[in-house]
Amino acid sequence: MRYSKDWKDYELLDCSNGERLERWGNVTLIRPDPQVIWNTPKIHPAWKKADALYHRSKSGGGHWEQLGALPDKWQIRYRDLTFNVKPMGFKHTGIFPEQAVNWDYVADLIKKAGRPVKVLNLFSYTGAATISALNAGASVVHVDASKGMVQWAKENAAASGVSDRPVRWIVDDCIKFVQREIRRGNHYDIIIMDPPSYGRGPGGEVWKLEDEVYRFVELCKEVLSEDPIAVLINSYTTGLSPAVMEYILGVLLKDRFGGSVSSDEIGLPVTQTGMILPCGATAIWRSEGAK
Repeated sequence: MRYSKDWKDYELLDCSNGERLERWGNVTLIRPDPQVIWNTPKIHPAWKKADALYHRSKSGGGHWEQLGALPDKWQIRYRDLTFNVKPMGFKHTGIFPEQAVNWDYVADLIKKAGRPVKVLNLFSYTGAATISALNAGASVVHVDASKGMVQWAKENAAASGVSDRPVRWIVDDCIKFVQREIRRGNHYDIIIMDPPSYGRGPGGEVWKLEDEVYRFVELCKEVLSEDPIAVLINSYTTGLSPAVMEYILGVLLKDRFGGSVSSDEIGLPVTQTGMILPCGATAIWRSEGAK
């Protein structure tokens, strides 16, 4: 399992009985996690001193119960990057800390490329991967269907001091954007995608990742440059294994571009137990020339 060892402002303190106990800077949160199916003693003292607890509703969604001094929003840092976080509906804070291992992976590819690198970040949420790639020296096209998330990403870019770097902020449906990029003849050296497990497009179209991922990767293949560096697919869908995503990338990309494919779970170290909590998976195609 792959995970970052470089977090200072985020810490997964403990997890038990369907919940995570997390430190986000100076704020401690308890959030639900369906992966945590064990019921171990909650002996970490922060369980009794959390600033907020998220209650999931039986009808979907949920709400935050404030237990301490919970700010409306605050900032956390990862290495030399700064992100704005806040308690949102559906339990999230605006950052998926387990993805730091992928931010670092892509940043390393960019720095070692020895040439200008164009990155396409699809389903890009609040832009952590975008900001890391900009910080590493790439130009980035950032695409998300939510205007609010794109605005949040811009604020994160400003907080990290990279808002003056070459970036295009696009509010659009990712499939339709890629289709237009094919017609325009635009190409990218690295593609990052973090598609949702389930959703609806602006026209009411149903997106189910297991049904759509093959066709979407097939579409994205057409906007890769003649000398591409990498393609990464992130997934939190339990029905889509890392090996299946790896196979999809291999089938669609290796015949045309060569290279190699790999996949693995990504996770977060748990301070109390020393275990690594699985938090989704990433499949990667990488060119032979990528250093």
